[in-house]
Amino acid sequence: MKKTICGVDVSKAKLDVCIEPAHRLASFNNDTAGIAELAKFCREHKVDLVVMEASGGYERHVFIELWEQDISCALTNPRSVRRYAEAMGILEKTDRIDASVIARFADAKGLAPTPLPSQAQLRLKALVARLRQVTDDLTVQKQRRSSMFDNTEMQASVDEVIALLKRQSRSLEGEIASMIDDDPLWAKLADTWRELKGVAGRTVARLHAELPEIGTLSNKAIAKLAGLAPLANDSGKRKGKRPTRGGRAGVRSILFLVAAIVARYDKNIGTFKERLVKAGKEKMVIRIALARKLLVILNAKARDARAQYANAT
Repeated sequence: MKKTICGVDVSKAKLDVCIEPAHRLASFNNDTAGIAELAKFCREHKVDLVVMEASGGYERHVFIELWEQDISCALTNPRSVRRYAEAMGILEKTDRIDASVIARFADAKGLAPTPLPSQAQLRLKALVARLRQVTDDLTVQKQRRSSMFDNTEMQASVDEVIALLKRQSRSLEGEIASMIDDDPLWAKLADTWRELKGVAGRTVARLHAELPEIGTLSNKAIAKLAGLAPLANDSGKRKGKRPTRGGRAGVRSILFLVAAIVARYDKNIGTFKERLVKAGKEKMVIRIALARKLLVILNAKARDARAQYANAT
């Protein structure tokens, strides 16, 4: 092990840590005071990198706090860590064992620090996530109302909730739009993406919030990040189907919906869809292919927009 790495297993209340290769174990509270103690512990042992799994959202606070105290941090996929443990014959699972495995996995993988998002990026992501929750709640309430038939008393009760959710939705949409308009780069990207008929404000907001790397990666890399890249599945003479797996589910779901809409208006994507249908491709294969093609187009537009913005400034 070339670096001193601190693996952190994060739960709601505790931070179980293990520094490798020295195998120094400790446990701290998952609060501001506990994170300060963790930072001191890392400095005492000259830790080069702190690594934690990106799961549940409980890691967000400690990740930001440590970065603000000038301690480099990285996030990693919990599924990859678990498979690494199994490959190494580590079948036991406790918080301390998990912390050690995270540190060892980070060293084997050669993980680099995960950049700290800006405050604007964090706020936009929170607003977009809340808008999704409100939209989902609104759908549920409308379904409940439609099942009440002639029960006017209960309908009136649900109507109050629906009215509240609609007000919150409009307020969130306004705040998100203002944030994007106020940021020159975000505004330029938004204008570029909206050149495709069918790409609306919510799609733009989701891309900004959940796929900030767009325009900075290759088409293949961005497709893999969204879980839309076909993965090789060959062995010997067998040529297996190329499945898609992993990636950011939120981005993928919105691209599925928007790609179907854009295909109605964009000749390029529409023709591509017709070829797939005539070839007898399965519906899910067509959905994935259209979403990937749309993402590649958006990524290219974002790349050009970023270059133009950089040259202008």
